[in-house]
Amino acid sequence: MARAANYDRDAALDAAMTVFWRKGYYATSLKDLETVLMMKPGSIYAAFESKENLYLLAMTRYFNASRQGFRAEMAKATSPLSGLAAQFQNYANLADGSQSRQACMLMKTLIDTKSTDPKIAGVSQDYLCQMTQEFAAAFEAARTKGELAADADPARLARRYQANLTALRVELQRGTPQAAVAELAEDMAQETLRLGVLH
Repeated sequence: MARAANYDRDAALDAAMTVFWRKGYYATSLKDLETVLMMKPGSIYAAFESKENLYLLAMTRYFNASRQGFRAEMAKATSPLSGLAAQFQNYANLADGSQSRQACMLMKTLIDTKSTDPKIAGVSQDYLCQMTQEFAAAFEAARTKGELAADADPARLARRYQANLTALRVELQRGTPQAAVAELAEDMAQETLRLGVLH
């Protein structure tokens, strides 16, 4: 047990998140985890209890980073709608080697585990719902500022927005040519901006 504590937990979770995100829960072997964590099986289990628990911790890390990144971008924006629109451009501008060019880890997890591991699938679903709420709050802020009509439905707009982000990231995962991804991102950004009452 003492040896398990002699490691950088944040670095270990980042490494686990990277391999789980790329390969998925089931396709990631204990050998994969040994390699990226540079830990023996006994130390992995002493530190993280189980592969499932390590996956849940990695998924939580992914969710927190995603939410913080979204909030940081929104804080820099000149208006809620422009901030929302900019998210599409940010994905289109990702460097070729960026791991964020993969499809959303939460969505990949839901697809991978929904019929086989209800616990993991339920956590991923909850995090996806929390991200929807983040988007809805941004649309609500836009309505409060008068960017959106008073009868606009932030929850409905958030679901559409999340669907667009998911679709864009699937195109990145597929390796769609950069020019086509950029065009798609621009279309989605303009669609968001056209929601504005002053457009």
